Amino acid sequence: MALGIEKFFDSTTMSVHIREGVQAMAKKGKPGDWTFTAVSDKPLAPETVESLSEEIVEAAQSRTDSFIDIERAGSTIAQVGRYRIVILRPPFSDGWEITAVRPVKTLTLADYEMSEKLKNRIAQQAEGILIAGAPGMGKSTFSQALATYFAEQNKVVKTVEAPRDLVVPDSVTQLALSRGSPEEVHDILLLTRPDYSLFDEMRNPKDFELFADLRLAGVGMVGVVHGTDPMDAIQRFIGKLDLGVIPHVIDTVVFIKNGAIAKCLAIKMEVKVPSGMTEADLARPIVVISDFETNKPEAEIYSYGEETVIVPVTEQKQTGAKRLAAESIKRYFRQYADHADVEVVSDNKAIVYMPEKFIPGIIGAGGKRIQQIEEELGMSLEIREHKGKGRSEAAPARSAGGGDIPHQMLTKGKSIMFSVPVSYVGKDINLFIGSEHAGTFNVDNQGNVYIKKNSGLGKAVLDAHHGGAKIKFVL
Repeated sequence: MALGIEKFFDSTTMSVHIREGVQAMAKKGKPGDWTFTAVSDKPLAPETVESLSEEIVEAAQSRTDSFIDIERAGSTIAQVGRYRIVILRPPFSDGWEITAVRPVKTLTLADYEMSEKLKNRIAQQAEGILIAGAPGMGKSTFSQALATYFAEQNKVVKTVEAPRDLVVPDSVTQLALSRGSPEEVHDILLLTRPDYSLFDEMRNPKDFELFADLRLAGVGMVGVVHGTDPMDAIQRFIGKLDLGVIPHVIDTVVFIKNGAIAKCLAIKMEVKVPSGMTEADLARPIVVISDFETNKPEAEIYSYGEETVIVPVTEQKQTGAKRLAAESIKRYFRQYADHADVEVVSDNKAIVYMPEKFIPGIIGAGGKRIQQIEEELGMSLEIREHKGKGRSEAAPARSAGGGDIPHQMLTKGKSIMFSVPVSYVGKDINLFIGSEHAGTFNVDNQGNVYIKKNSGLGKAVLDAHHGGAKIKFVL
């Protein structure tokens, strides 16, 4: 039996909004790109809207694919076939009103543009997924696609909805939170042992507590929340969960806008100094929120006094003085390591990135060596491992082409000294051992370049010299 409201729908209609005394209106188009259009010639009388409501309730009670999810004195929420319908009546509202929503299109994960990195995350690792977006942007459509994907992977999948309106395969059990208590849902999901549970439309604190409790119990969870940006979605968990628990409950945030994946965030816990602060004794546990694709930090959550705050991470622009300081420190450290990157974070602190094998020698026994270097440079230093493979971006391999620079090699105390013509004073020259670029050095005022004998590079130079390999400098 067709419903009377179906005459207001066509193939592009997302939802129909009927209210007594005005024309029936419809949203037509797709999430993020729709128009609000009148679909009746004249205003509808109260008797007409009431008659349509009675027809909906009768269908929900008699059809096998339909049910009444919530029945109250002033409102009814029903699912009739593919239509999710909300009926409002006096005295709860000031007149009869019907809102009917229908999925325009059912999508699969393959229909969304996703990087291989995100596909692998969903398939192999993500078990605390948060789907966020503004109302009508396509959150439910994506969550349906995700539930269908997990079901097709031979996973046991259940949904928790209020009301039940997702279109999912028959193998997926849909639970109505409005018909049971959070405790009952908790017990059922733990006893039936689903691989994934999809929690649609989390709103109140009990929803978030139930989501967190099930996730910490080992159940893969997918939650859907309203938010105008992905940070808003994460903010909903602050205050409801302890700070240290958040990364264990949600590890991936997918933000949906206009029916597409607009952004994806990764969440992890680190012990570090908050961005923008420099003193080492300010280090604390911090929840780092970063762009999933680029790994670039976007915000940090940490305790500040008695408050838990979420602070955006802004990119610090290097001033001319800081750039010069970074280059000077970089040249200094290249006598100890074959390459190093430097980030000057303040007037009195810098972060030096270098390969892990050189770090113990830089730190020294009991940290004495790094203290000496800090005194020598007049700046607090933090030594970190360089995560890149091979040479850093700041010291790329250069061609050995061009004329060789004449030089003399002498061993002097604890250093190897190379003397080059004074015409190269103040210039950066590249050292090659054989055909391999070994480092870039600035020629001092006497036309010399110094390398520590006991550094990794110094040992490589001595081995090459004794082995007869060619050592040369190129501008």
